Amino acid sequence: MIVIPIVAILWSCQAEIPIRKLNGISLVASRDSLRNEHLEPIVKLNANSIALMPYAFIRDNKNPELIYNIERQWFGERVEGIEHSIQLLKEKDLQIMMKPHIWLRNGDFTGDLEFKREADWKKFEDSYREYILLYVKIAEKYNLDLFCIGTELYNFVKRRPEFWNDLIAEIRKEYNGKLVYAENWDKVDQTEIWQKLDYIGADAYFPLHDSASPTKEEINEGWIEHKAMLKELSHKYKKPVLFTEYGYRSKDHALKEPWNSGREISNINHNLQAKALESIYEEFWTENWFGGGFLWKWHQPVDSGGLKNDRFTPQNKPAENTVREYYRKFRN
Repeated sequence: MIVIPIVAILWSCQAEIPIRKLNGISLVASRDSLRNEHLEPIVKLNANSIALMPYAFIRDNKNPELIYNIERQWFGERVEGIEHSIQLLKEKDLQIMMKPHIWLRNGDFTGDLEFKREADWKKFEDSYREYILLYVKIAEKYNLDLFCIGTELYNFVKRRPEFWNDLIAEIRKEYNGKLVYAENWDKVDQTEIWQKLDYIGADAYFPLHDSASPTKEEINEGWIEHKAMLKELSHKYKKPVLFTEYGYRSKDHALKEPWNSGREISNINHNLQAKALESIYEEFWTENWFGGGFLWKWHQPVDSGGLKNDRFTPQNKPAENTVREYYRKFRN
């Protein structure tokens, strides 16, 4: 079994030792169990790491307790399904990041989550702690490589620093792997949690260009300011940057608001998706201060995506070959 170290980096004034890249995908949970036939395309993609995402739900800020690991959830989101997936992925020598997500049922953004009463904050914190520690124990049980302590929770992290300090300390006692937090692209440089973690995690939906189908050169130019900020952040905290999510839809204007998952009708543009992925690999995967990323997103069914699909997945689209080619270059 070949083990690729998560972090192998030395920071000094003279030298940096490159870290080996995490060529990751975000594997969407399914109502059905993961099978070997689902893993064959992932292996052929030259991916070396997988993000598993057990979701928890919250109704609204008047109901501060999380709902998770219940029968109504899909198999792949429950403990039973997560453990089944881990065992199969381990057989393929794939590294695993456990990445819990919260979903607000009314569609609100998790980064804006707020409670007016201290009692509700406390109740939510207790619920969140139990949720995270459940999956921390699973991560330690199976010796997972990386654990993401939260996803796009800017307001929660900013307003409740004592809770997060205590939670991280408790996780460190339970779990021996590396830790990351996944912050939204527009708040990653406003978050002050990085010193306590092993990676600076960014969900990398940075706006790159307003036009329907920019050229490769225009896309590269769109990265200049964002890349400089991320590099500065990495050197400030002496931590590698990890794209805990990255990806683009295969449609016109996909780079104007890359986070937009709305259902508005637009022209399919597979070439733009492929160009945008080429750009992100060429801009970041060669950098010593960058640790890799997890492509958003990949579905279990092998016939997912396709030429009529304008969603984020590159499956059965020209962009799949782009990912395969660049992940091959940075496989080891």
